[in-house]
Amino acid sequence: MLAVFKSENNLLQELEIDNIQSGSWINMVKPSEDELNKVSEVTNVPVDFLNPALDENEHSRIEIEDNCILFIINVPLMLDKNSFDTLPLGIVITESYIITVCLKDNNIISNFNKSQAKNFSTDRKVRFLLQILLKSAELYLRYMRYINQLTDNIELGLRKSMKNKALFQLFDLERSLIYFITALKDNGMVTAKIERLVSNQNLSSMLKLHEEDEELLEDVIIENRQAIEMVEMHSNILSSMMDAFASIISNNLNMVMKVLTSFTILIAIPTMIASFWGMNVDVPFRAHLGGFVYVVTFSFLATSITALLLVRKKMLF
Repeated sequence: MLAVFKSENNLLQELEIDNIQSGSWINMVKPSEDELNKVSEVTNVPVDFLNPALDENEHSRIEIEDNCILFIINVPLMLDKNSFDTLPLGIVITESYIITVCLKDNNIISNFNKSQAKNFSTDRKVRFLLQILLKSAELYLRYMRYINQLTDNIELGLRKSMKNKALFQLFDLERSLIYFITALKDNGMVTAKIERLVSNQNLSSMLKLHEEDEELLEDVIIENRQAIEMVEMHSNILSSMMDAFASIISNNLNMVMKVLTSFTILIAIPTMIASFWGMNVDVPFRAHLGGFVYVVTFSFLATSITALLLVRKKMLF
């Protein structure tokens, strides 16, 4: 999908690619090869600058050419209610255009729409870049609050019943947090490098930072750092929680095995006694009319005494 927008009087106008103007924003979502070549031809941006964001395993980084700068960040993506991942988002800035490239629709770019047009401007390319970074950090924090709530609900369920499904949910969340930590740290390095690049006079034509944008850059750095700290803290909590539940499950299994072993011992006593009296040899009470009652009574007494000893040793209940 290929779409071209331009801010005019706090409105977002959609343009045709053949009628593109300076100060436009070109947004590509899973573009075709023809669309990539068309944008490259119109903007003079190498196709090699547009392709990296279409690689799901691409890490956050910055690449500079003579006429353009490529920023790749990783944004959070919700796969389902228990699983999250990260997705590369490419942002290319030239003297005349800003280009965003992504493999899938995401909640970051969708925030920059016609209803929110007064909050951003396609002409202010650096500010637009910083707003994307800020929205990304805020989305990480929003997902973390959701994960915290989800973890609390899973924990309450595990306290009542140890089910494999809940443990698998915790495992998926822990894996998602690892993705988040890696992406946020890489994004933090990109943000730190942006802070150095905006002071480079050679790049001032493409990266022009206005005074009011400096506060926005600080907000991006703070939000990203806060997101890293929050994800790391919750990752440690989740890891400890899984270790604790694993220990509880192991302890519960040991208790079940102990009870079953005790019952096996109790059942073995009357079985052993009955096997002795069932042998084809002379045994006590063989010819006695009350022999069966005596054997059953003896078996019951022996089993009861053994059960009492097991209870006193806390091996039965």
